[in-house]
Amino acid sequence: MNAAINLHEMGQSLWLDNITRGLLDDGTLARYRRELAVTGLTSNPTIYQHALAGTPLYDEAIAAAAGSDRSSEALFFDLALEDLRRAADLFRPDFDDTDGVDGWVSLEVSPLLVDDTAGTIQVAARLHTQAARPNLFIKIPGTPAGLPAIEESIFAGVPVNVTLLFSCEQYQAAAEAYLRGIERRIAAGRDPVVGSVASLFVSRWDVAVADLVPDDLRNRLGIAVARQTYHAYRALLASPRWRHLAEAGAQPQRLLWASTGTKDKAASDVMYLQALAAPNTVNTIPEKTLLAFADHGVVSGSMPADGGDATTTLAAFSAAGIDLTALAQQLQHEGAASFAKSWQELLQLIDGKRAALKQGGSGR
Repeated sequence: MNAAINLHEMGQSLWLDNITRGLLDDGTLARYRRELAVTGLTSNPTIYQHALAGTPLYDEAIAAAAGSDRSSEALFFDLALEDLRRAADLFRPDFDDTDGVDGWVSLEVSPLLVDDTAGTIQVAARLHTQAARPNLFIKIPGTPAGLPAIEESIFAGVPVNVTLLFSCEQYQAAAEAYLRGIERRIAAGRDPVVGSVASLFVSRWDVAVADLVPDDLRNRLGIAVARQTYHAYRALLASPRWRHLAEAGAQPQRLLWASTGTKDKAASDVMYLQALAAPNTVNTIPEKTLLAFADHGVVSGSMPADGGDATTTLAAFSAAGIDLTALAQQLQHEGAASFAKSWQELLQLIDGKRAALKQGGSGR
């Protein structure tokens, strides 16, 4: 038995942080599900930018639309949804076996909507309808403009993966938006079951402070923030407010660990997966990290429910001059800007392929 299966058996869902048509066509994704206990996946604009740039697998579909008047954005969503519907169908047994807790795939709204609450609500609803799969999340950033869009989307019955969360405070704001959406559904006599996860990005903390702190604090900040957030997550699920919603039939918004690939070449390539082992959570994992963990990872125990040494460790970073609140806001802003850049490059790539294929070229 490999370590990936061990993680799954302790109660953590392993999702692949990748999607390409090749993974579907050659059976690799099905093999990961079978052999590595992968039960879902996530996508983002950067992942799709790399997928379209690095393979001709999408060229036929792009060529078919080369002469149409569909926008590059609309064409992208057509391409992505074709992949994600297939992935959702692959994971549908996991979705059904867990009563909708597991077996999800995710599609992001345009990152250009990051400051547009009304636009995000509208696009999230449209993509949810267009996807026509019960186990497909719409990713909405947990930014100031995204939070009311999350509440409204949950109230409307749109399953949401809250993305770009970097701190415990940002997680709690996202959880509050989810709770309000569910409470409004119950008050309106609607079904309280609407799926959601809240995605906390971990490794980017350590990249941001790598050159600003002493060696004994290297690669410790992301895990400390995760531990602090896990403690808040567990506390929320034990609260009277949540128990009331659970008694009405609601399902928890699960905490998801994102950005879990090691960026420091001097550190273990599986350190985040080992540190983030925790039941009733999700870890979305880069393909390379997943394979490394299956090969030589070790599951030695669960993250402490009380946060362990998180408070002490975070205090040490504050003493070293790191403004954690300001850095969380900076990381969220930079993450949104990075996705917007990838989005624009993705649409430019599609434009280039359409033009080349219309002229009879290869598109590459």
